[in-house]
Amino acid sequence: MRHREFHRTERIGWLRAAVLGANDGIVSTASLLIGVAAANAERSGVLIAGLAGLVAGAMSMAAGEYVSVYSQADTEKADLEREKRELAADDEGERMELAGIYVKRGLEPKLAREVADQLMAHDALGAHARDELGISEELRARPVQAAVFSAISFSLGAALPLLIAVMVPTGILIPVIAVGSLACLAGLGALAARTGGSSILTGALRVLFWGAAAMVATAAVGKLFGAVV
Repeated sequence: MRHREFHRTERIGWLRAAVLGANDGIVSTASLLIGVAAANAERSGVLIAGLAGLVAGAMSMAAGEYVSVYSQADTEKADLEREKRELAADDEGERMELAGIYVKRGLEPKLAREVADQLMAHDALGAHARDELGISEELRARPVQAAVFSAISFSLGAALPLLIAVMVPTGILIPVIAVGSLACLAGLGALAARTGGSSILTGALRVLFWGAAAMVATAAVGKLFGAVV
């Protein structure tokens, strides 16, 4: 019976962008709100700053992910073009190179050559892309996907502390935003860890630490400059 095995590596492309975007959305927006509120700004100023941070952050995440992942895609494309030229110029040499890779992985030289011949007969470029360059369909760079997931996840993450700021009275704004955002971060870290197959507790504590550090830092800045002004 044919069956499809489940591998978590298939999620790497979108999971990394989604987790990074949501985490950044919560941390940056909550920290911004806390910093502005700590400077004794009016409620309207706090909300405007949070909304502006959401929009700017989402666009920045999308642009950053698109550019960085597109650079990876360009590198992959250049490597594949070079491999095409090498296959056209020296077919025998490429077969020996591929067989050598399989020998290093534990195959006998004769069997390695047979495997290389059969794989190249089926898809020469695909065999070299996968086994020589480490490029597979599951892990290939997808700039648009990364940009979209980053922008959407950042917006969703940023909306959480912003929603808290809208609903909570000004007098308790800072502690409620901090506690609510840290709770969301812990849940996000745990979910990402479970999706990726790692320790849930470690994933939650990791994002809690950095989120708390960012909020404390911006609160200190807000207090300092708010007092100066």
